[in-house]
Amino acid sequence: MDLQRRIVERQGEFLLFALTPPRRATSPEKSQEIADVTAKRLQALDLDGLVLYDIDDESDRNPEQRPFPFLPTMDPAEYLSRHLNDWSVPVVVYRAVGKYAEPQLRSWLHAQEPDRVMSVFVGTSSRDKPVATSLRRAQELRSQVKPDLLLGGVAIPERHTRHGDEHLRLLAKQAAGCAFFVTQVVYDVNAAKNLVSDYRYECAARGLDPVPIVFTFSVCGSMKTLEFLSWLGVDVPRWIQNELRHANDTLDASFEQALAMARELIAYCRRLGVPFGLNVESVSIRRAEIESSVNLAARLQAELRRPD
Repeated sequence: MDLQRRIVERQGEFLLFALTPPRRATSPEKSQEIADVTAKRLQALDLDGLVLYDIDDESDRNPEQRPFPFLPTMDPAEYLSRHLNDWSVPVVVYRAVGKYAEPQLRSWLHAQEPDRVMSVFVGTSSRDKPVATSLRRAQELRSQVKPDLLLGGVAIPERHTRHGDEHLRLLAKQAAGCAFFVTQVVYDVNAAKNLVSDYRYECAARGLDPVPIVFTFSVCGSMKTLEFLSWLGVDVPRWIQNELRHANDTLDASFEQALAMARELIAYCRRLGVPFGLNVESVSIRRAEIESSVNLAARLQAELRRPD
């Protein structure tokens, strides 16, 4: 059963793998080489879908200095059409909609093939940031231009911890057409469980069926990477920070933490009857971290109960 049908039927237990396109300054030849190496590396995995992130400068979200400099990357839709055209599974193309003027977004929607492409619309990183198209308007455009394009939304457990209303945001996005949600990287499993629980019971109170929530996991190979996750707004509990800081091998320790968190969320979602997916994020250029991400996806694949 293909990924789109499982999402529409509100079934879960699927596996995604997320990438960042090459830097915008990368030559076409080098970009194709990166795409070919990536496809070969992921060939052994029985993935249900690929995720391509749309990177935006989020310096407005945090006054602290960015641990890594912002380097613009290729448009994920362009990377898909030019360099991953032979990819055989559905692709979830992120759209940081605030970057795109309405005619540009409308044109992109017109060109999409819903049997191959899905999308996640991401709003602005702060209320004060000027935007070309608001998230609400982008959702309306999709309903008008390409209603059969499956649309996803972002779920942020940390925001639920701070404000207690993320489950209501999810339901508002669901009413606006979102058929699934993808979390940012999960390090605080309790925050994720709180969000799932509140969402599940609010759905029951409204007589709604929950849609799949896709939990994102990523390995962390250095304390600077951990610092960057915190800068992005990912809550890493102090005990996990200590585990990683004092581990003999930070990468191995983060791998084990991600695997344990995924298993806990799998069991919890099954018990609550919330459909779920898993997404392994690989955004590092370090070979060891890339290979560890692929290994994590292989381990998580074995945890899922997937249809034949």
